[in-house]
Amino acid sequence: MALKLQPMSMTVQLPSSFTRPRSRLFRSSHRVYMASTLGITSKEIPNDRKPYMPPKEVHVQKTHSLPPQKIEIFKSLEGWAEQNILVHLKPVEKCWQPQDFLPDPASEGFEEQVKELRERTKEIPDDYFVVLVGDMITEEALPTYQTMLNTLDGVRDETGASLTPWAIWTRAWTAEENRHGDLLNKYLYLSGRVDMKQIEKTIQYLIGSGMDPQTENNPYLGFIYTSFQERATFISHGNTARLAKEYGDFKLAQVCGIIAADEKRHETAYTKIVEKLFEIDPNGAVLALADMMRKKISMPAHLMYDGQDDNLFEHYSTVAQRIGVYTARDYADILEFLVQRWKVAALTGLSGEGHKAQDFVCGLAPRIRKLEERAQARAKQASLVPFSWIFGKKLSV
Repeated sequence: MALKLQPMSMTVQLPSSFTRPRSRLFRSSHRVYMASTLGITSKEIPNDRKPYMPPKEVHVQKTHSLPPQKIEIFKSLEGWAEQNILVHLKPVEKCWQPQDFLPDPASEGFEEQVKELRERTKEIPDDYFVVLVGDMITEEALPTYQTMLNTLDGVRDETGASLTPWAIWTRAWTAEENRHGDLLNKYLYLSGRVDMKQIEKTIQYLIGSGMDPQTENNPYLGFIYTSFQERATFISHGNTARLAKEYGDFKLAQVCGIIAADEKRHETAYTKIVEKLFEIDPNGAVLALADMMRKKISMPAHLMYDGQDDNLFEHYSTVAQRIGVYTARDYADILEFLVQRWKVAALTGLSGEGHKAQDFVCGLAPRIRKLEERAQARAKQASLVPFSWIFGKKLSV
């Protein structure tokens, strides 16, 4: 995930999950500071540590790119969304809750249950814990993701309690996703294997930094992004489940597996929305897909920072790739899956620009794989980097 490839003539690069975004607008510092100013005067704040600094920008932001007539498409789809998207939500009373998988603090055997959990995790490698922590931190930045969905024209929750199917979906999706970070956070806390204060600081930095996936308030772009991301998290949590089982912690494998199942269900809903867009506006949908893939799908936590490591996301991503949790090949596989899922190659009646977009996205996955193979061949010798999440222990990146 730290692979850095030079762009080809058609400007294909590995996704920004594998390279560290560099600021164009705020070059004075690579850091994002959200420190409290309580008890500190402005004169006491060091020059390079401002209490509220803008997040790193990786591009010039574009907003409200969807024409008004196309926004109306989403208004016309409200009945369809109610019948076809809300069915992918589960009633709260039928949902699992984090406590179903954790020691019961009200039971007399709580201490023994915690001891058993700590025994199960004692021999799990540090690199696995770094990846699990990174995944958990990504889940904990949920307020940012709900905010992002509510920037999308035509589908946002206009009041905070809107009764449109789009708004209901966003709130209920957020509620279901909220359990993921809660469960992983508590499991890691009880394990005793990680520095929770450093993790908590990282979460605060990340939520304060936000994200900009370049979706331009455009629901075409937004739902393509979420389709990609839900499949990526399904793969990532599925692989952490597999590894936990290999390490002998079957309860942790169950935890990661149940989260992966949620992500898969959510992926189904988002890909169904985009499938509908391909049905009613194939030219607009394929242009949007090509646009997002030219920009590259950035991972939600690419502005991750712990107060110490300016390249934390790159380092975490490198470990994730090395142990096989999420790789450059997974990125290409997801694109290929979505192209097939949406039958992009079979689209007809496209404009000239639409045909070019179709050719681009249908041929992109193999090119990404070739770039990844070349990068692997040129890969430099690994170095050791400390991770504050595991008490400063050094891992190979």
